[in-house]
Amino acid sequence: MREKIVPPLVPTPVSHNTTDFVIEQAEKPSNPVLFAKRDAAGAWQDITAKEFRADVERIAKGLIAEGVGLGDRVGIMARTCYEWTLIDFAIWFAGAVSVPIYETSSPSQIAWNLGNSGAMAAFGETPHHEDAVRQAVESEGLSGMKHVWQMSAAGLDALRAAGKSVSDEELEARRSAATLDSTATIIYTSGTLGRPKGCELTHGNFVALSENAATALGEVVEPGAKTILFLPLAHVFARFIEVLAVAAGVQMAHTPDVKNLLADLQSFEPTFILVVPRVFEKVYNSALTKAEDGGKGKIFRRAADLAIAWSKAHEDGGHPPLGLRLQHALFDLLVYRKLRAAMGGHVKYAVSGGGPLGERLGHFFHGIGLLVLEGYGLTETTAPISVNTPSLIKIGTVGAPLPGNAVRIADDGEILAKGVCVMRGYYNLPELQAQTFTDGWFHTGDIGELDADGYLRITGRKKDIIVTAGGKNVAPAPLEDQIRADALVSQVVVVGENRPFIAALVTLDEEALPGWLDRHGLPKGTSMEEAATNPTVLAHVQTLIDHANTAVSKAEAIKAFRVVPMDFTEASGHLTPSLKVKRAQIMSDFGDYVEGIYSTPKPSKV
Repeated sequence: MREKIVPPLVPTPVSHNTTDFVIEQAEKPSNPVLFAKRDAAGAWQDITAKEFRADVERIAKGLIAEGVGLGDRVGIMARTCYEWTLIDFAIWFAGAVSVPIYETSSPSQIAWNLGNSGAMAAFGETPHHEDAVRQAVESEGLSGMKHVWQMSAAGLDALRAAGKSVSDEELEARRSAATLDSTATIIYTSGTLGRPKGCELTHGNFVALSENAATALGEVVEPGAKTILFLPLAHVFARFIEVLAVAAGVQMAHTPDVKNLLADLQSFEPTFILVVPRVFEKVYNSALTKAEDGGKGKIFRRAADLAIAWSKAHEDGGHPPLGLRLQHALFDLLVYRKLRAAMGGHVKYAVSGGGPLGERLGHFFHGIGLLVLEGYGLTETTAPISVNTPSLIKIGTVGAPLPGNAVRIADDGEILAKGVCVMRGYYNLPELQAQTFTDGWFHTGDIGELDADGYLRITGRKKDIIVTAGGKNVAPAPLEDQIRADALVSQVVVVGENRPFIAALVTLDEEALPGWLDRHGLPKGTSMEEAATNPTVLAHVQTLIDHANTAVSKAEAIKAFRVVPMDFTEASGHLTPSLKVKRAQIMSDFGDYVEGIYSTPKPSKV
């Protein structure tokens, strides 16, 4: 058993809560700019700390006037937008508890979050969201719901007007009532298995973790830093960054539609961004596909290989040889600079979480001038347990525990966590406490290892470990990551539980498919269904699988596969909002494909 314990760097007064970050920023003589929001003409408008505080207080007073009491739960269903953050802090100023709802949620999911948490009110960003909340309330008979507000200008103005009857003294009493131990939010897990569970995160989780993370991350969140949120704020990763940005005085923008992401990056010019690994895979694969479609695939691949080599040469304080430095400078002019410009031209860091990124992509992005700080955490740990920092980084790992956190590797390889990040428990599920915690250590369900320097590496998910009929334990993630690295492939799900051999289901990237077909002399109009059985496509997927198999033992190797004639997406119900694969759902919906693999007398290459 190995463990790494890192003491906190910042002491946190017990009386503090998340709202103190807003107060501290607003009382600075410099009155820093905390947010940027597009105006009617599409231009970014700065919002200072004083302006943000004043509006938060007006809306918080409105909530109090409308009957929101201390500890009451209030739902938020919206896209990633400035109003999400504004209302989140207003709920905290009113002494209440936020309950995030993914804006893609079905009525039954909305009803579960609101009903299970006992919410008495909720916000919906648009008329569609408001209607969805009202339908959920009516269909499930949630009699405890007193208000459903829309986040429109008129809806918020009505709250501001109602709040005029509430005194500053009453608001301050509410704002300061919460301590570190008070519940700040109940965030429901993505629900890859069964009903989502409500994770009860405290003000202390956010406050202590933000203060220690800001100290550890140093120049990433230094004065003048800017970031733009595009991941859902209903997810703990973006939510933590929201609080961290206010705590550190980082300017933050929001973009609700990823279709506008490139334009928003280029106009806002962030210095750091946060992403999930699938976003990086898509960025790389899209750039490769574009290069290949333009006849420059060989140049891009050479540039990618060189970027990786340059990054690896810097490991352990090393320096690239002169020849590599000269080639790197040339490709910086030809390729890397254009990739950085597409992200706004000023991005120096990217914080990656939500799954393993892999060394290849980590080195590639470092090589083009973007240092990826990969971290690890769960909803239950307020996002980061560990993270690489500019001064303490080892690409391919998820870093060392943040100050105030600790990691232990159990005898069976499971990662256990303890510290300021760990939740109080699952809301209204006290029976899970004994299953979830052992002597104060939280069972993450992930498998990993700590190296001699205390850096954590994730090797798999405990519940995803496949045990074949022959008794071989197989972690699917390493195989899936390698195959999914190809531009043609969208998703890979390795199967084989209680089966005689390992196999895989593969989906194709619908955007990359036409160009790939054209480059291989096949009709660009070939459908996904036709491509799924095309010999040339199958032969290409087989080469990817053969390459992935070289990294594992014969017993762990993929012996057969099937290409599914559709992609796994959030809309199809096969990915969570944070883009994690719902394995159980896929096995249920595509069980016939799996049975087809194992009904074949002998494993075949295609």
